[in-house]
Amino acid sequence: MTPTEAAEAAEHPRPGGGEAATVTGSRPAPGATPPRTPPKARTPLRARAAAELLGTALLVAVVIGSGIQATELTKDVGVQLLANSVATVFGLGILILLFGPVSGAHFNPVVTLAEWWTARRGGDGVTAREVAMYVPAQIVGAIAGAILADAMFGEPLVEWSTHDRSAGHLLLGEVVATAGLILLIFGLARTDQLRYAPVAVASYIGAAYWFTSSTSFANPAVTIGRAFSDTFAGIAPGSVPGFVGAQVVGAVVGLALVALVFVPARSAVR
Repeated sequence: MTPTEAAEAAEHPRPGGGEAATVTGSRPAPGATPPRTPPKARTPLRARAAAELLGTALLVAVVIGSGIQATELTKDVGVQLLANSVATVFGLGILILLFGPVSGAHFNPVVTLAEWWTARRGGDGVTAREVAMYVPAQIVGAIAGAILADAMFGEPLVEWSTHDRSAGHLLLGEVVATAGLILLIFGLARTDQLRYAPVAVASYIGAAYWFTSSTSFANPAVTIGRAFSDTFAGIAPGSVPGFVGAQVVGAVVGLALVALVFVPARSAVR
């Protein structure tokens, strides 16, 4: 090999073995088109809708069932709320962990609608067709969960709740609870931390049981389902529209806070 050829070989090594092949062998040449990877297959929409129905049903069964159990074990309202909130924290965390990889584990129409809105604005989210499947599934699941909880404890399968929750301060509590939930979920998404959602969302709901006046329904489907059970966790049908309206307002406030706080970082100008 001539000195000129040796110099050229040093400047432009050929792949073929040793450490250099390990480091550069998997990288495309500068300017080359990287190999295309096939798109990740998505779970069929019917399976995702089924996951939303089942997950919401189990969530409502946990909320109502633990409330019934608590009232049968103690007359102390504080202990009843503690038992109800602890069961909800564990149940919700497990359900998000289980169904998250299938449907995203919304279990909540305002979360689904917020995702649809962010998708319309150019972000990741669900389509209108998915909304049309998810939201009815969530509502049906919530009603089924309430009936299941009543059946497990020997209560009338459908008995409208008489627990009035129409006071203004309770509606304010729902606005705060729902805004915080949307801020948390979409804040985690903006900062690439959704892997913590099972713990984070369940922990937030558990805390909101105690720091909000409404005990944090923060979910229109769950609100509708809880109207079907005249037990500790129930809500009178006449109070449902006000709660759902407050939850929608809270979702709008939450999305506005996400847009205000989680602004994409800008590259430094030199």
